[in-house]
Amino acid sequence: MRTSIQQAFDHLLAWCRAHDFAGYDPFDALNSRVFQVTPLNHSRTARLIWTQAIKRFPLNLRPLALVPPQKNSKGLALFARAALSTYRRLKTIEAETEARGLLEELWRARIQGYKGAAWGYNFAWQSRNFFAPQGTPMIVPTAFAARALIEGRQLFGDDSYLQKARSSCDFILNDLNRTIDTKDEVCFSYSPSDSTQIFNASLLAAETLTNVGALTGETAFCDLALRAARYVVHRQGEDGSWAYGAEAGQQWIDNFHSAYVLLSLSRIAQSCVGANAELNKALERGYTFWRERFFLADGWPKYYHDSLYPADAHAAATAIITLLEFRELDSGALPLAKTIAAWTIRNLRDARGFFYYQRRRFYTVHTPYMRWTQGWMLYALARLLEEEKT
Repeated sequence: MRTSIQQAFDHLLAWCRAHDFAGYDPFDALNSRVFQVTPLNHSRTARLIWTQAIKRFPLNLRPLALVPPQKNSKGLALFARAALSTYRRLKTIEAETEARGLLEELWRARIQGYKGAAWGYNFAWQSRNFFAPQGTPMIVPTAFAARALIEGRQLFGDDSYLQKARSSCDFILNDLNRTIDTKDEVCFSYSPSDSTQIFNASLLAAETLTNVGALTGETAFCDLALRAARYVVHRQGEDGSWAYGAEAGQQWIDNFHSAYVLLSLSRIAQSCVGANAELNKALERGYTFWRERFFLADGWPKYYHDSLYPADAHAAATAIITLLEFRELDSGALPLAKTIAAWTIRNLRDARGFFYYQRRRFYTVHTPYMRWTQGWMLYALARLLEEEKT
């Protein structure tokens, strides 16, 4: 099994390097130069339909639609974390050089003009809830960038990485909206331009504050983080699940967003004094639901808790990372992570080294999305190899 994982990791890393870590994304359809010159570019409905159609089509239509392959800041953060994991495992100059280079490139990709360091996506994004033009800073890529910088500081002892990560806290504190803000609860928005109540996004803001505060000694960050955690815990389903968000159109339950919630709550519980006692029961219930409802015995990673299809490589990779972080609480976590990795390598890996997007009921989407699939899989495989060594 280790040989299979090592081979998959080596081939995927070579493929990503050959493409300079640039590629397509499931949500980059609005970068189409064809679509941009049509009146449909100004229609919310048309933008949503175009994005979903390009994303789900079995063949990659982006070259025809004139969508250029590009680098993505969240992807860069994932690639940097994969390199950092490799350096922890091998301590090679090559891994250190690559990790530092990716962290520097990530820093250069930040969006200027806000109170602190922030990152966004390389495309305009039409979600079900709001439209974000290209260049809009968002909490998800910002949190992933901050996490990569923190890991860089922890590994290399370079305080400049911590200073950069600390700057992202100023963005969270001063630029993000607080769609809920009471004595007991807070919910951070996805971006400065929306008022959504998306559970994993708000928790990523909270997690960033706790990760930074644990290193800078800013204990006040834990108060905000715990209030954000409390907001999400209070909206947990009776079965232990979490929907995507609080609004009526956000009530689906999926694999990787559930994993994001578990990871953030766990990190907040570990970092903030007294938080573990308050969050532990919700974490146990949430983990049990996720563990029991999203995976088949052979490692098949379900996208939704109540549907077999699609099988998604992003969900597989996120699951591997989550299981590794919960391995001390669950003796079966590491074996399941290996089983999921084996299934994904057998069923969603191309002979050229990259991983496919999704296996759907009647077809497979073979498009090699750089951030969504390759970045996540490279990081997951790197962490599995690191865990095997320890």
